[in-house]
Amino acid sequence: MKLKGSQILLKALQEENVDTIFGYPGGKVLDLFDELYQSDIRHILVRHEQGAAHAADAYARASGQVGVCLVTSGPGATNTVTGIANAFMDSIPIVVLTGQVQSYLIGSDAFQEADITGITRPCTKHNFMIRQIEDIGQTVKDAFHIARSGRPGPVLIDLPVDIIQMEIEEGELPVVTMPVEKSYVPSVTQCQEALALLARAQKPIIFAGGGVVIGKASQELRQFVKKVNIPVTSSLMGLGAFPASDPLWLGMLGMHGTYYANMAISNCDVMLAIGVRFDDRVTSKVDAFAPYARIIHIDIDPVTIDKIIQSHLSIVGDCKPTLKIFNDLMDSGRYDIPAQQTADWLKRVDAWKKEVPLGYCKGEKIKPQWVIETLYRLTEGKAIITTEVGQNQMWAAQFYGFDEPNTFITSGGLGTMGFGLPAAIGAQVAYPDRLVVDIAGDGSIQMNIQELATAVTSKLPVKILILNNSYLGMVRQWQELFYGKRYSHTNLPSYPDFVKLAEAYGATGLRTDKPEEMEAMLLKGLNTPGVVVMDFLVEPEEGVYPMVKPGASLDDMLLK
Repeated sequence: MKLKGSQILLKALQEENVDTIFGYPGGKVLDLFDELYQSDIRHILVRHEQGAAHAADAYARASGQVGVCLVTSGPGATNTVTGIANAFMDSIPIVVLTGQVQSYLIGSDAFQEADITGITRPCTKHNFMIRQIEDIGQTVKDAFHIARSGRPGPVLIDLPVDIIQMEIEEGELPVVTMPVEKSYVPSVTQCQEALALLARAQKPIIFAGGGVVIGKASQELRQFVKKVNIPVTSSLMGLGAFPASDPLWLGMLGMHGTYYANMAISNCDVMLAIGVRFDDRVTSKVDAFAPYARIIHIDIDPVTIDKIIQSHLSIVGDCKPTLKIFNDLMDSGRYDIPAQQTADWLKRVDAWKKEVPLGYCKGEKIKPQWVIETLYRLTEGKAIITTEVGQNQMWAAQFYGFDEPNTFITSGGLGTMGFGLPAAIGAQVAYPDRLVVDIAGDGSIQMNIQELATAVTSKLPVKILILNNSYLGMVRQWQELFYGKRYSHTNLPSYPDFVKLAEAYGATGLRTDKPEEMEAMLLKGLNTPGVVVMDFLVEPEEGVYPMVKPGASLDDMLLK
């Protein structure tokens, strides 16, 4: 029996247990879409290719599987680049399938030709161009292995249209081999050295990053913290790795971290950093970061070790098996931290919590922090939260308590405006029975607002909560603080009318500017079936605090 390249590709995807593809059709991938029409794989038709990449990204974050998107050649492929770069920065496993012109036309500037492998080389773990039909099956197998192994990330497969239209006898296809799995388990000796260092600490702290969430190591982290009784902070990407309801939780650290997390980092004597890459938004002034600490750095990617912050002890390994070794060693009873040894430290940390708790002043207008606090209370912290980028993102990180991993889905490293709505779609596909809320700003939501059509037509009941301050809020805050309140091109006029826009897309639109109506409208929006856009007109010049000025040390914070 003869098989077309498109049939081989779909079969290879099914063997990888792909059940959903986010995509947008075009001339060079019509054969693949024709096979999808006859396939059990669900296809979610987005309204822009960037939305497809973001949705696949969030699907991967929420489900723990590899996300997949499919687009055509030329502009279809280049429209995914922001989404690919976003996944690369945040170490998210996606496979991007792009159409390409006929192989014999490559390099001739043919219609809708783009060198997408060249364009994406800096922002993919690897990319492939299929040169012959016999390579399709093995390339797909290799792509999925690369995407999810080690430090995860995006992989692109470029598909010339003549190759996917080509036919071959099934018996002539080569046998697909499984890629070799590499072990990422560290030596027990290294783990013993780390625990010995911790056992001598008087002011220890644990810094958990996105690697704990991606590496599915949250349970192991919680078990370890229970054994050692050490305060825990995290990066933006690490939120949910450790429960926000736990007394040892310090909140997020960094530029908009809590006062007590930043003070604890600045005064600790031993730091156990797990699955982190020490991003500049975390460290701020590098030579003043954790100045008194001996740093133990655990990460699966050896490139991140000593790249920004010099460690005193480094362990290259996956977070989950490394923490399992830590827990086994702790159970041996050889590495206990005496309670009296850290008693003064824990009292000091509690004092910092009481000195400057996270807070805000209520006024005549709706405060955005209050909306998020109310959302947390009404949902009992059980919603999956996606965000756009800007003040809305930071307020969500500060005021919605994340107790479980994979429930906070945001653009960390790249800071991509327009991420939240397509991300909510991807998360809702992964968990159709969960409440998914996109916390958005009136600027960022407009970057990919066309995906309202995707949510409505695909019957994905995401809720969009817009904190509408009529500004590009985070940029405005910087202009207020550092540019003499010269609000150059950050004021957004009061349009579009988000209620009418929601209705135009077939969604429900709600709006209020009255504090006394806020909770009732939020409750109504959460309980209304289908896609709902809630437009909260909030205090226009509210800021995100604490804030560490660029180049300042973490203990030098603006508190209001």
